Amino acid sequence: MDIKQEVVRLRLYMGADKMHGGQPLYEAIVKKARECQLAGVTVVRGTEGYGRSTRLHSAEVLFSDDTPIVIEFVDSEARIDAFVALLDTITGVALVTYEKITALLRR
Repeated sequence: MDIKQEVVRLRLYMGADKMHGGQPLYEAIVKKARECQLAGVTVVRGTEGYGRSTRLHSAEVLFSDDTPIVIEFVDSEARIDAFVALLDTITGVALVTYEKITALLRR
């Protein structure tokens, strides 16, 4: 039986080359999300993309460490809002999107 629930999807966009405290930024953010016990986090590495600068970031470039990364979180609005407040001190995130969505929880 599926249960519909209103939740928030938060997405963070950045380059894989961004660092925080001696580790990749995306790893540091996932660790923090786990510490905060967010319901779910997924990291997706893109093969190609560009942002505001229109500089192309691509996995096609030999040994490129600057591929696009998207981190996606899904949880309640209150938990996502609390997590967003923690992100204010982190630099290197290029874009953040925040969407209210309906999730189908499979039981």
